[in-house]
Amino acid sequence: MTVGHGDDIHAVGGSVRHIPVLLGEVLEALEPAKGDIIIDGTFGAGGYTKAILATGASVVAIDRDPDAIAAGRDLEAQSGGRLRLVQAPFSTLDEHVESVDGIVLDIGVSSMQLDQAERGFSFRSDGPLDMRMAQAGLSAADVVNSFKPGDLARIFGFLGEERHAGRIARMIEARREKKPFERTLELADAIETHIGRAPKDKIHPATRVFQALRIYVNDELGELAKALFAAERALKPGGRLVVVTFHSLEDRIVKRFIADRADVATGSRHLPEAHARTATFRKAGGGVTAGDAEVAANPRARSARLRAAIRTEAPARAGDFSIFGLPKLPGIDRPGER
Repeated sequence: MTVGHGDDIHAVGGSVRHIPVLLGEVLEALEPAKGDIIIDGTFGAGGYTKAILATGASVVAIDRDPDAIAAGRDLEAQSGGRLRLVQAPFSTLDEHVESVDGIVLDIGVSSMQLDQAERGFSFRSDGPLDMRMAQAGLSAADVVNSFKPGDLARIFGFLGEERHAGRIARMIEARREKKPFERTLELADAIETHIGRAPKDKIHPATRVFQALRIYVNDELGELAKALFAAERALKPGGRLVVVTFHSLEDRIVKRFIADRADVATGSRHLPEAHARTATFRKAGGGVTAGDAEVAANPRARSARLRAAIRTEAPARAGDFSIFGLPKLPGIDRPGER
């Protein structure tokens, strides 16, 4: 399960309990049945996987976090061979199994990651400024201490939708010359001191910056886009794609992908042969949100949105990042982006 993003203070600062979001709606859209093979591309604490296994379907569960995979080994051992865990980015899902009946993706940071101070996702408790889901590669501290202020401002502004992005980036540049940022509370306190916090503010001033750093360090938007292309290649005709997002940036990517893949318009009445294409998906309803009862029981479901699509018989298209409108950010290379 994942929880909300920067629009909720608890998404970055609090301890949460594992509650699968929109579980009933996910199962209804996915329609798993005995004998089916389903990919759970974001295993986390295994909430969706357990429910899918209960239907009699088999699951290939993917997570790039080694801790999540280790925690799921008992469930794998008890599954009677119907669960296979794979430690990998979910953008590579089509490399681990072919021709599947369904794929579910639950985008964001998991409750387990937030609860572990040593992972550096939260500033509720002090920890190293890390945020790496795969526990390898560029860390949040690396970004904060080495990137140019202009690059930091772009990251905070786009990925965090932070209106004080430029001010915060300049503050970071000045502060890191004296002492590099190493801890989560160091950065959170510096931002709060610099920006200030009004009594009416519902979220901590550092929330959006932490969101932006986490998304950037893990290339979450690029991974989501690649995973959608991979799902198109892995699903058999009639296979179902179900994606739960918690942020407008993620939802926009999923919405644009489904719209692009379900669009059979020629694009030009003057050049019908050059622009004609066959839909690879058909849309399965609109965006589904949590009901009042679920939000009351699990406030983090408030920002969740589910979108689903059904695979057609048309061959998969080449992945083209230009359909998502993603920005050019420092250090991120996306093949096929124009």
